[in-house]
Amino acid sequence: MKYRQAAIWTAALIVGAALGTLGIAPLDRFMDFVASAYTRAFQFVAVPTVALAILTAMASLGEGNAMGKVFAKTFGCTVLTSFVAALVGLGLFVLVDPGTIDPGVVRAVADDADAMAQISRAPETVYGHILNAIPNNLVNPFLSGNVLAIVLISAGIGIAIAVLGKKSENVRTLHKALAGLQEVFFGLIKGLIWALPVGIVAFAAQLAAQMSAGVVVGSIGKYVLVVLGGNIIQFFVILPLFCYLRGVNGYKVMRQMAPALLMALFTKSSAATLPVTVATAEKNMKAKPWIARFILPLCCTINMNGCAAFILVTSLFVIRNSPECGIVLSLPVMLAWCLIATLCAIGNAGVPMGCYFLTLSLMAGVGGNLMILGVILPIYTIIDMVETAENVWSDCCICAVVDKSTPARPAGAQ
Repeated sequence: MKYRQAAIWTAALIVGAALGTLGIAPLDRFMDFVASAYTRAFQFVAVPTVALAILTAMASLGEGNAMGKVFAKTFGCTVLTSFVAALVGLGLFVLVDPGTIDPGVVRAVADDADAMAQISRAPETVYGHILNAIPNNLVNPFLSGNVLAIVLISAGIGIAIAVLGKKSENVRTLHKALAGLQEVFFGLIKGLIWALPVGIVAFAAQLAAQMSAGVVVGSIGKYVLVVLGGNIIQFFVILPLFCYLRGVNGYKVMRQMAPALLMALFTKSSAATLPVTVATAEKNMKAKPWIARFILPLCCTINMNGCAAFILVTSLFVIRNSPECGIVLSLPVMLAWCLIATLCAIGNAGVPMGCYFLTLSLMAGVGGNLMILGVILPIYTIIDMVETAENVWSDCCICAVVDKSTPARPAGAQ
């Protein structure tokens, strides 16, 4: 059955790529429609899945110390893998040395209305990014898809249910109703996974059409090599090694989690991919449901290996091309930026272009030349795809490692 499934996905990729290279405008528009519709369907279930997973996990496990141990393991693995991802990016940055961009290319970006519109969307400061994660009401985070704020709300309500449920039958009834609602959404997720080949055809066609239109790398070729090279090393070497050192076969986990990794690659959103990630972890990886449904939504918001590497390499690249900001890239300074990139990645939202706008915020704060980000923009689609797949892959690795090291099943866990 697994080989049959893999064959279907491979066929879908080939068919989609072939359709995308035909250059037929009506067909391209139809594939864009199918891809958008499929992504919207997953976005529909993603927000409730995040909220219900965190809420029911906290409500079920809040009475004992198991939740604290699981969270500590997850957070420790997140910091470790994200920091290593940034270090890998730093090593490649020093080794390859992207150099500086032709000023004429930067001036051309300044005259590009679309690029300037993207740059203007960046928050003014990192503090503004942090404040956006703190909810000021119950409704807005769910309407805007603010994943980090949703996690904070859900965790708070879950803890309240765990505490009040000891004394209130009404609260215990509410807990059961929320657990039932969670099962309903997982039923919807299974249906979407069944239709995944249709989405793969559309996503592959969409990507092939974009690449056929041509992506000009020009003078930022070395920069792109550093970013993608760091992601590939982290994906195929560092994370499998991390699993191996914890007694887990990383490449086996990679095969088991292939649907989630494919979904992440094409949607460019770890939040939109979350329903597939959780369902696949339970079905293929055989992760304990109470582990998968707590760790994966949590990792979706704080575990961003690809983002850490992108923030670090892009920040160093912009600083090197911005002498006006007055920062000298000595080794201690670059190591300090590794730490900054790790901390920022932990607070980044798992949405398309989240890392891009967060990096814009950082560079605005230090006085960097934001036009450099405009030069990067045309190629960012490919970067975003790869780093999102890496983000989800690192989530899967942490889930597998913590699941293996947490054999007990606390009372009340789903």
